[in-house]
Amino acid sequence: MFGLGITEIVAILVIALIFIGPKKLPGLAKGLGKGIREFQNALGGISDQIKNPPKDQIIEEKDESAQKADS
Repeated sequence: MFGLGITEIVAILVIALIFIGPKKLPGLAKGLGKGIREFQNALGGISDQIKNPPKDQIIEEKDESAQKADS
């Protein structure tokens, strides 16, 4: 995970536990998880649009290229 070993992850968790506190840590982890999930969903939506553009856009691009060829 991100090029980190088990010892580095444990050290980060211990430091986070000390500075943030045991009461706020679960809420922080939950918020971080939601943020990462939303980011991945957004990336998935963008990649879907790149791989499969809307049909309206494809038709417009063909019309524009046909008009340029006619000119």
